[in-house]
Amino acid sequence: MEKITSFTIDHNKLQPGVYVSRKDPVGGSLITTFDLRMTSPNEEPVMNTAEMHVIEHLGATFLRNHKDFGQKTIYFGPMGCRTGFYLLLSGDYESRDIVPLMIEMWEFIRDFAGEVPGACAKDCGNYLDMNLPMANWLAKRYLEEVLYGIQEDRLIYPQ
Repeated sequence: MEKITSFTIDHNKLQPGVYVSRKDPVGGSLITTFDLRMTSPNEEPVMNTAEMHVIEHLGATFLRNHKDFGQKTIYFGPMGCRTGFYLLLSGDYESRDIVPLMIEMWEFIRDFAGEVPGACAKDCGNYLDMNLPMANWLAKRYLEEVLYGIQEDRLIYPQ
């Protein structure tokens, strides 16, 4: 069986960044999948599910309500390895194209206070597993260490 694209990236070289993972034609459209890598794989601890769950709720809510990208957002959710998130957008994009959107989204998550959207038993199947303060901290870290002043080596997968 052939490896899927994400398993062909050398995770020993991969650092936090914003990467185009793949582009797939679907009907008459192109779907761009982004790898929003927040931690260095196999080098530092992975994120816990509680903060990832909050980021998923806040990120998806932000993106689907965004004035320019709301209708283009297909999916935003966690990676199983807990080192980042996937973002799928309708359209043909490069990593640099979404840096302003990512800064806007992660600032929203960093600054969010109050009731997390969808964090109740009626709306979510695991609403008690949430850690907003840690989600705020992770967003701040990603902004400061990766997104603000991002360089090319954090926009293109390592060879």
